[in-house]
Amino acid sequence: MGDGEADREVTGSDGTVKMPPESKAYTLRRIWLSDDEIEGYYYGYSNRVLWPLCHGGVWKTEFAERYWQRYRQVNETFAEVVEERTTSNSVVWFQDYHFALAPQMVRESVPESTFLLHFWHITWPGWDTFRACPQAERLLEGLLGNDLLGFHIDRYCENFLDCVDNGLQNAFVDHDNNRVRYDGHTTHVKSFPMGVDAPAIERTAESVSPSFWSKFTDTYDIDRSTRIAVGVDRLDYTKGIVERLNTLERLWETSPEWRGELTYVQKADESRSLIPEYRDLQQTVVEAVKRINDRFSTDTWQPIVYIDDWLTDEELYGLYRYSDVMIVSALRDGMNLVAKEFIAAQVDCGDPKRDATDKEWDNQNDAIRTCGVLVLSDQTGAHEELGEYALTVNPYDTDAFATTIEQAVMMETTDRNNRMTSMRESVASNDIYAWMDEILSSTQ
Repeated sequence: MGDGEADREVTGSDGTVKMPPESKAYTLRRIWLSDDEIEGYYYGYSNRVLWPLCHGGVWKTEFAERYWQRYRQVNETFAEVVEERTTSNSVVWFQDYHFALAPQMVRESVPESTFLLHFWHITWPGWDTFRACPQAERLLEGLLGNDLLGFHIDRYCENFLDCVDNGLQNAFVDHDNNRVRYDGHTTHVKSFPMGVDAPAIERTAESVSPSFWSKFTDTYDIDRSTRIAVGVDRLDYTKGIVERLNTLERLWETSPEWRGELTYVQKADESRSLIPEYRDLQQTVVEAVKRINDRFSTDTWQPIVYIDDWLTDEELYGLYRYSDVMIVSALRDGMNLVAKEFIAAQVDCGDPKRDATDKEWDNQNDAIRTCGVLVLSDQTGAHEELGEYALTVNPYDTDAFATTIEQAVMMETTDRNNRMTSMRESVASNDIYAWMDEILSSTQ
């Protein structure tokens, strides 16, 4: 999708551009959308209907007919371009909730040998939630145009099959073999837990020196003498940021010994600001940070450091590497790759002696690095893989959540190392390349 002037400047008259610029490995076909199309298709149906619906927030949906019409029309536009470029034995890979209708549209006009696959990157809800959507049947039919439909975890696959079973009268659902027969076509439904580019994250984290960390903490006034917990999120109501801030406030209130001893760093990225709920959330978060800092700050310590600047990979992975605790408290999340990025950046784990002799660590108040601890919401897809070794929280249970953060900060070095070592093995084995290989091998 293209909509900016810079996009047009680098795109040829046929709507194509070679990518990436440095190696030109593939050709990208731009599709230009008007402001009205973007408003109705992207900000409207995609993010005011499908996003809240799939995350269980039916009360946040806005089932406006104009949004649906734009969504359908833009899906048709993309489908027509795909059809133009599809030949026998082509593989077409649809990504995410923005193209739920396109697979069926493409299926109707491409050769039978064309393989259509689709990965749905967010959660899929149960039938009791999904049935609220006025276009539920059309969405299911659209997705069943695929030969293969992928979700992050088995539970989302089961939810989808239940929705088809209940929502499409003439569909035959084979729950034992995760497949659906509908309108003369068979769709296989399978889980593919997504990973991160672990090798690249490790290389970048390794390159971050203690002197860099010293400069970074000075820039953002982070007290290196304290334990440091971190959260990295888009400003989205599904991420549980407000609940996390309320929990930290409860911790500093009920356990005053952590005042001046624990600093929380919130890296926040503005998201979908044209949608009122997102603007309201951004304001709520900023006000909560101010309230907590006004309440607990001292002359030498600020409890919450709020960063909304853009960070380079070096800065972000350095923040991961040198923080003691990562808090992921999503209220609902298809996977949550931030948790896996944090784990991949824990390059000191398993080798606590490495920095003990590093002269750069003199006067850093942290001569020996140990593994970080992951505090992880049980409402994330990542919890299926990492929950055994992370510290699990229910983001709504404020008191228990606060106790878990305290447990994470105080965890013994051996326990930290054992837990993180196991999670690092999982993240390294199931990285983004393994994910792509598994999906593409399923097209054979």
